[in-house]
Amino acid sequence: MAIRILVTGGTFDKEYNEINGELYFKETHLPEILERGRCRLEVNVTSLMMIDSLEMTNNHRQLIADNCIKCLEDKILITHGTDTMADTARFLAPLIEHKTVVITGAMIPYKFGSSDGLFNLGSALAFVQSLPKGVYVAMNGKYFNWDNVRKNRQTGQFEELNP
Repeated sequence: MAIRILVTGGTFDKEYNEINGELYFKETHLPEILERGRCRLEVNVTSLMMIDSLEMTNNHRQLIADNCIKCLEDKILITHGTDTMADTARFLAPLIEHKTVVITGAMIPYKFGSSDGLFNLGSALAFVQSLPKGVYVAMNGKYFNWDNVRKNRQTGQFEELNP
């Protein structure tokens, strides 16, 4: 069965405006990334929103949950901004029990060329196929259970709350 990829924006999909130096959203880079990575998995990509995760509200999270629940696929990957992906994982976990959901993102925009997004997406695709049902965060080759993860803002890395 195919993997559903839900796009929510985040650093993964940000563009750089060379004139004013601001980051902004245009459209998702997921099809290009999947092609560039020679992905041979059957995936269905749905863009839900293109926002910075600091702007994400529980209404946005409910939209994500509704899409997870109604999609036919039981393996779901969500691209998300790193600042609040742990919050979204905690929101989704009690609502989605019979599917495997993996949330991933990037610390550096894909368009910068030095992004960790390619690696994170590849890892997340592997994790969503192999982990049992539940909600997870996947970053930098590691996965974390939804209730045991945080972004360490000093190191810029994800870590377990209780190692």
